[in-house]
Amino acid sequence: MVMNLNVFKYYFREAGASLLRNSWLSIASIGTIIISLLILGSSILLILNVRYIASTVESSLEITVFLEDSLEQDRRERMEEEIYFIPGVTTVHFVSRAQALDELRTSFGERADILSGLEEDNPLPDSFRVKTKEAETVPAAAQQLAELSGVEQVRYGQGVVEKLLALTHWVRIWGSITMGVLGFAAIFLIATTIRMSVFSRRREIGIMKMLGATNFFVRMPFMLEGMFLGLGGGLVAALMINFGYLSLLSKVIVTLPFIQLISDPTSLYQVLGGLLGLGFAIGALGSAISLHRFLRV
Repeated sequence: MVMNLNVFKYYFREAGASLLRNSWLSIASIGTIIISLLILGSSILLILNVRYIASTVESSLEITVFLEDSLEQDRRERMEEEIYFIPGVTTVHFVSRAQALDELRTSFGERADILSGLEEDNPLPDSFRVKTKEAETVPAAAQQLAELSGVEQVRYGQGVVEKLLALTHWVRIWGSITMGVLGFAAIFLIATTIRMSVFSRRREIGIMKMLGATNFFVRMPFMLEGMFLGLGGGLVAALMINFGYLSLLSKVIVTLPFIQLISDPTSLYQVLGGLLGLGFAIGALGSAISLHRFLRV
């Protein structure tokens, strides 16, 4: 037990000494990891929020079917049944012209008195409000609704969701490319740091190998060094993203209350935890790349 404890002390002591010996390169490695993970974390949060806004808009997306003024009640009731048979339709709600006027009056708020003259001669038609299971089915459903007998006009807010989904797609692609480039740079810089540490101690390592030291014993201090670098960069990046996102969220709630961003702490903690794990993995990978070639030789 004492021997194992001494070995672990040796691992950590050597890793700390190597970090201090190559302090400037260690700082550069941590900085590269911080920048890489900041871009990755920001991209992930952007993608999650775009998806969240898109799903919110998607859930409120509906088709408004305006009916002809001369449409009889029997035909209207049969039409409601026909609408339910259209593929993708989930809900159908009838809105009378009187109800539509009341809703319009409510939306005007304090200026509702300008609509007082419309009570006797209401120009608004009866209508159906139709919702579909998926936003992608709206155009096809709207086309079939327009072909029904007794329909005057069909309107729907299609176009918004497609733009949001397209934005999510491109953000994901460019975010992945950018993170891939910066992640490669971080791994390369950490590998260079570890390689310099290994080179500066090559004689010591050679003597250790001659005395029977295993590759694992030689490798561990350098692996810990890379893990410390990666974990340090991940921790700083996670704290910066956490502070920045919470500040942005508080400002958006006050200045742009109609924009709903993700405020669930669980989602944010998952992103931050992932950044810590990724930083740790980048450090370990950079160390492994350097040590594999050296120990093989």
